[in-house]
Amino acid sequence: MYTQLTKEEIMLPQVSIADIAQFENEIVTIQGWLYNMRSSGKLRFLLVRDGTQVIQCVVFKNDVSEETFINTDTLTQESSLRITGKVTADKRSPIGFELQVKELQIVQIAQEYPITKKEHGTDFLMDHRHLWLRSSRQHAILRVRHQIIHAAREFFDNRGFVLVDSPIFTPSAAEGTTTLFETDYFGDKAYLTQSGQLYAEAAAMAFGKVYCFGPTFRAEKSKTRRHLTEFWMIEPEVAYFDLQDDMQLAEEFVAHIVQSVLKNRQYELQVLERDTSKLVKVIAPFPKIHYTEAVAIVKKNNPAFNEGDDFGGTDETTISESFEQPVIIHHYPAAIKAFYMKRDPENPQYALAMDMLAPEGYGEIIGGSQREDDYDTLLQRIHEHHLPVEAFNWYLDLRRYGSVPHAGFGLGIERTVAWICGIRHIRETIPFPRLMQRIYP
Repeated sequence: MYTQLTKEEIMLPQVSIADIAQFENEIVTIQGWLYNMRSSGKLRFLLVRDGTQVIQCVVFKNDVSEETFINTDTLTQESSLRITGKVTADKRSPIGFELQVKELQIVQIAQEYPITKKEHGTDFLMDHRHLWLRSSRQHAILRVRHQIIHAAREFFDNRGFVLVDSPIFTPSAAEGTTTLFETDYFGDKAYLTQSGQLYAEAAAMAFGKVYCFGPTFRAEKSKTRRHLTEFWMIEPEVAYFDLQDDMQLAEEFVAHIVQSVLKNRQYELQVLERDTSKLVKVIAPFPKIHYTEAVAIVKKNNPAFNEGDDFGGTDETTISESFEQPVIIHHYPAAIKAFYMKRDPENPQYALAMDMLAPEGYGEIIGGSQREDDYDTLLQRIHEHHLPVEAFNWYLDLRRYGSVPHAGFGLGIERTVAWICGIRHIRETIPFPRLMQRIYP
């Protein structure tokens, strides 16, 4: 029989569904949106989400007012509502609890929702990305992304690194002039940053150990599943580091991220049906191979590959399939690497550079190197790459005033999310992807 709530019960504070287990047999209020609903005679079963979790709310006709029960029939998918009810244990529930509804307040009746249970094409879902984010799969992916970013910051913060944000507008290229987004900067040319690395190097000379984290931009005319025009990178830089130090930091960093996700995002990985047995094996140290060893692996499947070339996506997949862990390839040909990478003094045709390839065919997730620390050599490299010296005078200053060996790397957040979540296309790894033919929504 329906009994009206007391004033004290009506005034109960809102609780998150994720915290509902703390309130078993208590009356609580949740606020959220209708995810789904089914009816059976005097019962209404409302699946309600609040951004933290989904819970089933059971509306029994005898437990609520006649008006409340009638109002449930007006609810549409994604209608917003406040619900007060008693938390009860339910072993059938994914979260172990359900809510026995006492009061229900409708905040807004949603219009007909465009994303339904039927199959939708990728273009349709991308056009409605602002709504697609509400689905359980996208929700899980972005929570894993959050965990990855949290773990990355935690790793560096716990090791005494200082966060130093790099600018978005830059006067010069970091990774080659062909992939720059150019913009007018009060009458001068400026570019959207390709990397925060050069500025992180300057900060490392001040603080010793630093990292920057932010969006980076590449005007690559690529439509592959691994590329975005706007993506996020976290980039550490350390004074008195060499290539070996750099590789060790990278493997410990990635292992920490993966283990953090396994520990804290089991539910989300289950939603994504991710085979976590492969992630469990991601523990440092990782295998490390010379570029020439990687070439030998590639040539078994692609005899036409020319030693001295960079690896393409298919080549990276071939290499990674030989290992259960991420693999680090080091000592790339200097001719295919950036101007700032130091060359191996014992064999100058190779750069003291390294890439980390994720297993399962997800490709490069880290690129790094020991940096050129000699002024004259760096100036020569700038000339060889036909770069404007005036744009790099400040960068050359770092080699004038107390230059030291130093190294660093950049990890791409989106590729890391794709690998850990087991997603085949990078467009789902970022809330609002920017692709060559997509800037909306």
